[in-house]
Amino acid sequence: MTHPVFSGLPRFYQKRYREQMKRQSGHSRRTFLACLGGGATLAAAAGMPFGTARAATTLNYICWEGYNAPEIVGPLTASHDIELNFDFITDSAGAFAKLAAGAWRDFDVISSDVPWIQRMGEAGLCEFLDPADFGDLNDELFPEFSQPFEPLIYDGKTTGIPTRWGWVGANINTDHSDPDDWTSYDACFDAANRGRIGVMDWGDWPLMPIMLHAGIDPFTELDDAALGECRRVFAALLENVGAIVGDMTLAQKGLLDGSMLTFLGCGNYCTSGLRKSGHTSITTIVPEPRHGLKQGVIWLEATGIVKDPVDMQAAQQVVRHMVSRPVAANLAWTDWTSCPTTNRHFAADFDENQHEVVQTAYMWEAWQNSQTYRIMPSIDAVLQVWQEEVANR
Repeated sequence: MTHPVFSGLPRFYQKRYREQMKRQSGHSRRTFLACLGGGATLAAAAGMPFGTARAATTLNYICWEGYNAPEIVGPLTASHDIELNFDFITDSAGAFAKLAAGAWRDFDVISSDVPWIQRMGEAGLCEFLDPADFGDLNDELFPEFSQPFEPLIYDGKTTGIPTRWGWVGANINTDHSDPDDWTSYDACFDAANRGRIGVMDWGDWPLMPIMLHAGIDPFTELDDAALGECRRVFAALLENVGAIVGDMTLAQKGLLDGSMLTFLGCGNYCTSGLRKSGHTSITTIVPEPRHGLKQGVIWLEATGIVKDPVDMQAAQQVVRHMVSRPVAANLAWTDWTSCPTTNRHFAADFDENQHEVVQTAYMWEAWQNSQTYRIMPSIDAVLQVWQEEVANR
């Protein structure tokens, strides 16, 4: 049976719900840490004492890796008497499904991808934020992310505050590939590059750039003619594809050793870790607009409050904390990935190397040539076409 929250979503996302329903056992907040089986480890990883002096308020936080870094969590614990227990997101749609399946009772705060934070409003899974309580944040955020931020508005109400972002385009190693060859995705179809084009097995993410290249807007309902064009361009791409992988480290290795000229679908989220390790020849660039369509896709995270938190004031403080200047700088420079954040001061104290790693000189060009990710209305049909073409390769 399909949950009402998911009834209007493509089957691709309804499958996430069914998988989560099988795993979700309806645990209460009181058994949250026991169910996690690693609460003490998570708290320790965030630099917080466990079993010693406890904070006045404990919140359960579901988020992407990086938000739990000690330099991010420590100041919150010290200055606001708030302790955070973490559960990590590996798939934003799956995390939404987990909450919809009943786990919203176990969490207070969430940092996930923007479309799913926004959809929490429609699903009744979040507490809406009062602009009067967060209006002063506009002075801290880049104008592009100031309130009201349309991608996070549901029914005129605010579901979250944007935190970290980046772009999906062409990932290349300039030691092996000339950036001038990537003013479009034409290089993906050049017979000279056969066997050296990589694709991430990450649902719609690697397919969107190729659809945009073909003049197909992935964020609209697609008719049979558009799906036929998807089939044609996917088949042409697969002539050159040498690897389809789900593991980001494999993609990074392929870029590093030059066996792959590009990997489609993971953007600067994938390349920034290599850049931080000193491999600044590896970069993510967005091709120029084509067919009247911007060729890149902006990924964007936000922080919101899950329905019925144990302490609303403390949860609001976490939201504020995650977009504050020092936290924004640290969130842009984590062990896992180093990507821009939405606070306009985030790079004010960066040194030259940090600016280069995060690509601060390029980020607004990438933004201008990209469109913000939304849920693809025809994702089921597009993925079916892709999977059929992969099977026929």
